[in-house]
Amino acid sequence: MNWQVLADAEAVARESVQKILACARDAIRQKGCFSLVLAGGSTPARIYRLLAQQDQDWSAWQFYFGDERCLPVDHPDRNSVMTEQNLFRHIPVQNHQIHVIPAEEGAEVAAASYAREIETALPFDLVLLGLGEDGHTASLFPGQEYPEDQLVVAVHDAPKPPPERVSLNYGALSSAQELLFLVSGQGKVKAVQDWRNGKDIPAARLPEPQILIDEAAWHE
Repeated sequence: MNWQVLADAEAVARESVQKILACARDAIRQKGCFSLVLAGGSTPARIYRLLAQQDQDWSAWQFYFGDERCLPVDHPDRNSVMTEQNLFRHIPVQNHQIHVIPAEEGAEVAAASYAREIETALPFDLVLLGLGEDGHTASLFPGQEYPEDQLVVAVHDAPKPPPERVSLNYGALSSAQELLFLVSGQGKVKAVQDWRNGKDIPAARLPEPQILIDEAAWHE
């Protein structure tokens, strides 16, 4: 694993933006488009605000989501709403470039629908991921197992509210060209230690990620 320790969450956000832009340049140069899987959380929100300030050929970008909560479409706790507020409303992007998980339809229906949506987009160019205090990533939680052949899974018993969620499965995530974890805050110390010590947490099941982490979460 490639761990890069930075001063604080702001430094993680700034370095993340540079890595996203570099990946976008390479993908657009090679094939004319760039597919980015978005994460939820406070550090990604900071990243999206910084990203919105960049001068890009936004028409070449395609946006997907790593997971979503089964809540109404306008609920403030949805990742799609957070991303709309911090990124999409500030850049010239068309609706057909934003691939939202229809989680308001229920976990099972939404998972099947999103699996069809992403099938032709795989492998993604870049996936952004967070790390939960329990070691979860996207909405893949410790102690939960899903069929390997499912690209997208319905989550019915998430230990964090709401319990009903939809998540990309390990296969869809791990097939990406690049995986970038964003980790910040003292609350992540135990999960980071578990990960570094080889414990089988969900984050550790993804191959060869880059990990941007702040000093508070690293805490040796």
